[in-house]
Parts: sequence; structure tokens; C-alpha cells
Amino acid sequence: MRLDKYLKVSRLIKRRTVANEACDAGRIMVNDKVAKASLNVKPGDVIEIQFGNKNTKVEVLSVEETYKKDEAKELYKYL
Repeated sequence: MRLDKYLKVSRLIKRRTVANEACDAGRIMVNDKVAKASLNVKPGDVIEIQFGNKNTKVEVLSVEETYKKDEAKELYKYL
């Protein structure tokens, strides 16, 4: 699954366009490398997101096309 779509499905970022813009700005890293929105995400990848002063680091546990809002937190774990 594409990185921008995963960020939306997992609810780490609310909208796919915002996720796409964050990737273009170089604020999202996957496995310690700056990632493009088209990067394929797989279980075991570590995603680091920079929101202004705040950094969020998560590990991908599962990749699903659609997921309910309540259960979206099961797709990743915070590091």
C-alpha cells in the first residue's frame, strides 16, 4: 500500500492530500530515509512523522485497505 494511503487509513494523518504534502516536504521518514508518498509500506517498517516540534514514531503492524475508525490503532504501535 502507498505511504500516503496508509497514513490516512491508519488515521495518523486525517487526509491523504495532507499526507502527500508532508511527504513532499520531507517530513516523513520510513526506516530512517526520507520517503515519497508512493513508497510501498509493509509490516515491520518504522515511520517517523515530524509535526512541527513534535515527532511521532510508529511501527507498521498490519496493512489493510479499509479499517474502522475505532480499530485503526491496531494497524501500528508507538515506539
